[in-house]
Amino acid sequence: MSEQAKASNITEQTAKGGVLLKLIAFSLSLGIVPISSYFLSEKYVWNGNSNYAAITAVLAANVVLVVYIIVSILEDRPPSPSASTDRKKNE
Repeated sequence: MSEQAKASNITEQTAKGGVLLKLIAFSLSLGIVPISSYFLSEKYVWNGNSNYAAITAVLAANVVLVVYIIVSILEDRPPSPSASTDRKKNE
């Protein structure tokens, strides 16, 4: 396979998956989720205890990162052979 064909294949996969959109969504959530969880948990859950609220914010940031890693791993997998044969049968 030529280099040009490989590059067009990568570009096609990127366009289909909406990689940039996912990156923007996770970047925004990495900023918004921990900050909002800090202030909301400090006010409503921990009654002003900022140490527990900070721990909650750190946990929220880690959850966002783990979800991003899982989504990127699942996105990187090639489609299963059975799914491609099902598509061919339907066409």
